[in-house]
Order: sequence, then C-alpha cells, then structure tokens
Amino acid sequence: MTETRETTVRGRMPRDVRRAQLLAAAQDVFVVNGYHATGMDDIAERAGVSKPVLYQHFPGKLELYLALVENHVDALIARIRAALASTTDNKARVRATVGAYFDFVHDEGSAYQLVFESDLRGEPVVQAAISRSTNACVNEITEKITADAGLDPERARLLAVGLVGMSEVTARSWIASSRTVNKSEAVTLISTLAWRGIGAGFPLQH
Repeated sequence: MTETRETTVRGRMPRDVRRAQLLAAAQDVFVVNGYHATGMDDIAERAGVSKPVLYQHFPGKLELYLALVENHVDALIARIRAALASTTDNKARVRATVGAYFDFVHDEGSAYQLVFESDLRGEPVVQAAISRSTNACVNEITEKITADAGLDPERARLLAVGLVGMSEVTARSWIASSRTVNKSEAVTLISTLAWRGIGAGFPLQH
C-alpha cells in the first residue's frame, strides 16, 4: 500500500504536515524551557502525539532542535537577500537590511532566540548552523559594498560585519524592551546611523 493510500485509509496526517506540526510544538517548548530543560515527552505532549510518532520523524532531541535552528537560519538569510535585492539605491538598501533584522525578531516571535540566543551554542552542529547564518548575511552584504563602494573585499567585509552586528544587537534590544519605540522609527534610527557611516564615508564609486 502506498503512503498516500495508507494516509487516506487510516486518516494519518501527511508526513510533511506532521513534521511541520512537530516542529511548531517543539519550538513552543524550547523557547519557554530552553534546550536542556526540555524532554521529548514534553514535545510529544505539546504536539498531541505519542513518543514513537515523534521519533519516526526525528531520531533525537538534538536533531529536532537543529532542524528548528536551520529553518530559522534559512528564513533570516532569505530576508537579507530579499532586502539587498529590493532596490539599487544604497541608502534604501541599508534601511531594508536593517529592517530585515527587525522584521525577523518581530515576525518570528520568540523563535529568534534559537538563532541569536541559543543555549546550545557549545554544540558543534548548532554552532555551525548559527555561524552559517552570520557568514551568509555578511557575505551577501560584502558583495554589495565591494561592488558599489570600490573597496577591497577585506575592508568591505569589516563594514558588512559592522552592519550585521549593529542590526542584530539593536533588533534584539528593541524586542527585549517591549518595543517601546515604533518599529519603523527604530529602523529609521539605526539605518540612518549606518548610512551616515557607510554612505557618507564610502560613496558610490560608479
């Protein structure tokens, strides 16, 4: 019997839908309890499934946690790429990039903690996923600065690291402060600071 037929007959949830459900449940539990205080029992209970069903999709807690981290890393990288591609005006591009970080911490809810504040950074596979996020975003921004500001890759990369660091830290601070400043205004403040440094100090070369 095929999986599709089996799903129809037994009323089982399609595998990709079940996986998404389990990830959503795990995210809720991990965000509240942290990795170390969370058990597979907690996640199964939250998802309303038995532990065997959970283990059919994820061999262990680490693999489940890593899948969540990878999902959010991919989402952040996609946001940064979209921001950089959204315009050819560099001032608007800086604002869009800063805004992408604020949108990430706002739209992902507390799940941004899995990428920026993970309590499992000491685990090599998790650290590798988080590093992939930072490196990919820095590389994308470096490419634009190198092309537009006429800087060599090493100097352009330092500026990109600065923009990423500024955007990430301020976005996290903003969300932690209960968003006392309107998001649009916060993005304007930080992007103006960044633009006056990058745009004024390193004008377009062509």
